[in-house]
Amino acid sequence: MSVPRYWREIPRRTRLETVKCSECGTVAYPPRARCGKCGSSNFENYRLPEKGRLVTFTIVRNPPKGFEKMPPYIIGVVRLEDGTIITSQLTDVEPEDVSVGMEVEAAFRKVVEDGDSGIIQYAIKFRPVVK
Repeated sequence: MSVPRYWREIPRRTRLETVKCSECGTVAYPPRARCGKCGSSNFENYRLPEKGRLVTFTIVRNPPKGFEKMPPYIIGVVRLEDGTIITSQLTDVEPEDVSVGMEVEAAFRKVVEDGDSGIIQYAIKFRPVVK
């Protein structure tokens, strides 16, 4: 990913910020130019909740280029407390300890490094809630 694109996406990647339609209240994640429900282009900034439950997940053992050093890693679908559904990597948990329905929370983590001297990219991942 290019450095300018990475910086443009910082609010979405690091603070779980998105948009909410001013007309019908639909939350769009990732942000879109038009509301998928009513077609409006009037949005307000919206901060997503940082907790939710795991809906489903997969374990990636054969990663795409750029992620060769990371397997196995877990990609999950998370339903946040407000009902918004997002896809995210899970962290701080072993694959055998992951289960559908588990409570998760946002955590700021390293995602990838562009080469040995390139930019280090961080983003929100989700981890199990420790009770």
